[in-house]
Amino acid sequence: MKLIESATQLPQAARNGSAGSLLPGGQKSGAGGKPATAVAAAEVLRRQHLVITRKQALACGLTNDMLGRRTRSGGPWQRLLPGVFLAVTETPTQDQRETAALLYAGPGSTISGTAALRRFGLRVAAPAKIDVLIPAGRRRQNAAFVALHYTRRVPDPVCYEGPIQFALPARAVADAARWTDDLASVRTIVASAVQSRLCSIEQLVVELRIGSRQGSAHFRAALAEVVAGVRSIVEAELRQLIIRARLPEPIFNARLLVGDDLIAIADAWWPDYGVAVEVDSKAWHLLPEHWEQTMARHARMTALGILVLHFAPNQIKSEPEKVIAIIRQTLINRSGRPPLPIRTLLPIG
Repeated sequence: MKLIESATQLPQAARNGSAGSLLPGGQKSGAGGKPATAVAAAEVLRRQHLVITRKQALACGLTNDMLGRRTRSGGPWQRLLPGVFLAVTETPTQDQRETAALLYAGPGSTISGTAALRRFGLRVAAPAKIDVLIPAGRRRQNAAFVALHYTRRVPDPVCYEGPIQFALPARAVADAARWTDDLASVRTIVASAVQSRLCSIEQLVVELRIGSRQGSAHFRAALAEVVAGVRSIVEAELRQLIIRARLPEPIFNARLLVGDDLIAIADAWWPDYGVAVEVDSKAWHLLPEHWEQTMARHARMTALGILVLHFAPNQIKSEPEKVIAIIRQTLINRSGRPPLPIRTLLPIG
């Protein structure tokens, strides 16, 4: 995968001064007789979502006075970051903010974390700041909506959309996890990335191993849960309850088959006891067809001798002792029974 073209590169006309013929006063003319300055600047703005740096603008022929007039109150431009301008006065788009962040950080910088994950279509909350990886040794400070993270492990390869360079999914997940203080949010990021097949568990394990240990505690915990089959926050909470209660640990998101026929994917499954737990979300059951699917799955499992326990997510949060008591008693009652004719496959991921 190619690295993004350096955002500090200028169009050929601006680099070698070959656009058009000389005009009075030493200016050159560009396309349609426009001054070469306007042509060069317009080309940079076109390629960079209307964002330009002071250095680029000066190289195109603009002066500091011209920039000052454009960015003063009532002018047609606005200053987004130190030395970075937007050539319109409207609220900047996410593309414009991310382009500005990369231009401010400088060559070799890469967007990572949740901003990068949103570019892959992962449904995570929009970040308050754009996280940018920057090569170690460069001198920059955080500014406005940009959070800089110095790294000696510069991402390679990377993805890009136009002038926006961003990390591959596994690196973006690992960075987002390390930069997020809330364990529940980290669980969501890690589980969602694996569940959506954006990256594999193996890729995340590698990122955990070769990346920084600083801030990795939540990442390590969430990844351990995903390795155990957990694919959601509520499943992670249920697993923690079971571990604390010292109950036998189930297989999460196991595929239950009779022969080659898939019967169900159980949220939690104890094959030695023939017991399954389903966490039933109200949001999932708002539509009649979803409720019918749940009832049909329950009927198939019950017909095969599986005892299915149903809990609501808020019950796991608000009544943990009751949930554990029900699971414990059910496992006691089912102990010693002959195994069911069910084949168990580990979760995909």
